[in-house]
Amino acid sequence: MTAAPAASQPDLIAADPRPVRRVLIANRGEIALRIVRACRDLGIASVAAYTAADADALFVSLADDAYRLDGSGAAETYLSIPTMVELAHRAGADAVHPGYGYLAESGEFATAVAEAGLTWVGPTASAIDALGDKAGARAVAQAVGAPVPQGSAGPVESIPEALDVAEEIGYPVAIKAVHGGGGRGFRTAADAQALPAAFEAASREAKAAFGRGDCLIEQQIIRPRHVETQCLADAHGRVLVVSTRDCTMQRRNQKVLEEAPAPGLTDEQEHLLEDASVNILRHVGYVGAATCEFLVGADGRITFMEANARIQVEHTITEEVAGVDLVAWQLRIAAGAALPESFPAPRGHAFQFRINAEDPTHGFVPVCGTITRYREPSGPGVRMDSGIATGTVVGTDFDPMLAKLIVWGPDRESALARSRRAIDEFALEGLPTLLPLHRSLTDSAEFAGPELRVSTRWLEEDFMPAWSAERLPQPSGDSEAPAEQVDVVVEVDGHRLVVGVPASLAAPSARPSSRSRRVTRRGTKAAAASGTLTAPMQGTIVAVDVSPGDQVTAGDRLAVIEAMKMEQPLTAAHDAVVRSVVVGPGAGVRSGDVLVEFEA
Repeated sequence: MTAAPAASQPDLIAADPRPVRRVLIANRGEIALRIVRACRDLGIASVAAYTAADADALFVSLADDAYRLDGSGAAETYLSIPTMVELAHRAGADAVHPGYGYLAESGEFATAVAEAGLTWVGPTASAIDALGDKAGARAVAQAVGAPVPQGSAGPVESIPEALDVAEEIGYPVAIKAVHGGGGRGFRTAADAQALPAAFEAASREAKAAFGRGDCLIEQQIIRPRHVETQCLADAHGRVLVVSTRDCTMQRRNQKVLEEAPAPGLTDEQEHLLEDASVNILRHVGYVGAATCEFLVGADGRITFMEANARIQVEHTITEEVAGVDLVAWQLRIAAGAALPESFPAPRGHAFQFRINAEDPTHGFVPVCGTITRYREPSGPGVRMDSGIATGTVVGTDFDPMLAKLIVWGPDRESALARSRRAIDEFALEGLPTLLPLHRSLTDSAEFAGPELRVSTRWLEEDFMPAWSAERLPQPSGDSEAPAEQVDVVVEVDGHRLVVGVPASLAAPSARPSSRSRRVTRRGTKAAAASGTLTAPMQGTIVAVDVSPGDQVTAGDRLAVIEAMKMEQPLTAAHDAVVRSVVVGPGAGVRSGDVLVEFEA
């Protein structure tokens, strides 16, 4: 299936008095590489901006030009507007593509780019300001008659105010950072006791990732599906919905895998989603790629959630079912090109699996390390969007997503079958990832069966407890923790076999594979049971909730660690009395560092 004919390069340049010939990519990783490739397809030069940690990254080497950013971490690099604008001028760029995350939904950045005489590949600052925060998007949705949940009229300034709003609309409630995205800055509270900590965490996390921590309060929809529309809008007034997507598979309010089109929707529901999306975007004069997100309750009721004024991580599956290069269309629209009257109707089904550097058996904690072996799957219907290779060092400065596996099939069942094959082919060694979880999900009756029986909480609350328990070391009478096992290839009478053996017995060159099991890590409950709480990863302590002498019970939150722009609560594994607190907020720690000591 093919998209509408693409504009040729001469038409692209001539469509607007501000030509798009050289684009600075104000982002990194796989989305930066995705933009590099779209630019190459259109005959546009690309300029990569990179930090020292990414000096050997694929997006840097494949871009037409590259400039190193001084500093480390997002705040000093990709979140610095003056740095990005100055770099665009220095590199001779005439346009800036922000990708997703970082400054992609910053009206201030869009304005700074325009005032610098550069073309902004995205919506106008006014449209970003109207939709880029959840309070503004809610107001727009109400203005056009889209369904919205009860909630605060705007940002909530304090915990007492949040408690008042929650009391008025009723628990449970969702706390949403106004400028959040990608699950960051989102928390829920079942009652008034849980609200203060959830409010503080949402605000703190959003401020670290996006520079602002304003939050609003809304009534939480219980056990819904997360459905969204991928839209494109041009400067000539045309808005098209390219396809729907289902993003229900989430943990900690962050997506794990997505599929397109969203299964199980009635014609009436699809029309409501399309009409609401088009009306919302037209109301603000939107130009570019956008996503409108909705919740679909168990009763079929649809509620508008938010609009994302940028390309989405999961844009890939819409491209596969619609045959439309969304990133190329972003560039065309920025240069003044008009959309066709319509795009082809979606064909087939596609899944996207997020390959994150996280350990799903230990609460999805982000992990660091060096990729010692990397082999991508291929074959019919398989696409990889990745910016990594063997030898890539995964640190703590940025998001844990390493790559995206996208699989297409003529229908959902065949797409799932291809997904199983592709995941089995995928080799990524050196650190834990979500690959084993993805493989199990493709076999789950609730997710992969003919009737989709899941919600946004299903993965975290229903599936993960049993799945994790099957993969954790089993208790034994020995005081020693079980040894790590690795897969080793052996031949018996010419018959090739793969067997699991203790790592201590394997050859020195043996490496932990993506199928390794019974891995014991520092910082788990076993460590807490021995009298200490240790850091499960390298990161920064953002909160400490206990003091010497405090009595804690199993499950109590003791501290919060932040790594890769995600917060991870650290809880007590058993009842205990705190003897000493070794670290304070702001402290940098490494995996295994002692944080809290308990009385014997």
